[in-house]
Amino acid sequence: METSSCSKKDRKLDRRLLDIMVCPVTKTPLEYDQDQDELISKQAKLAYPIRNGVPIMLASEARKLED
Repeated sequence: METSSCSKKDRKLDRRLLDIMVCPVTKTPLEYDQDQDELISKQAKLAYPIRNGVPIMLASEARKLED
């Protein structure tokens, strides 16, 4: 099994993917938080995790954001 030498901060979400993705709850655009490796829905106040480069777009897996 090959191990990647890229750290979490070295990975970037493909901008084209971000341009077409929307929050599954509100259908509004998402923002990429590179430090947390999450996709943020400000309207839904949810942060969707990105695991191994794959956005997990399930509300049940999202972290609730503080007001």
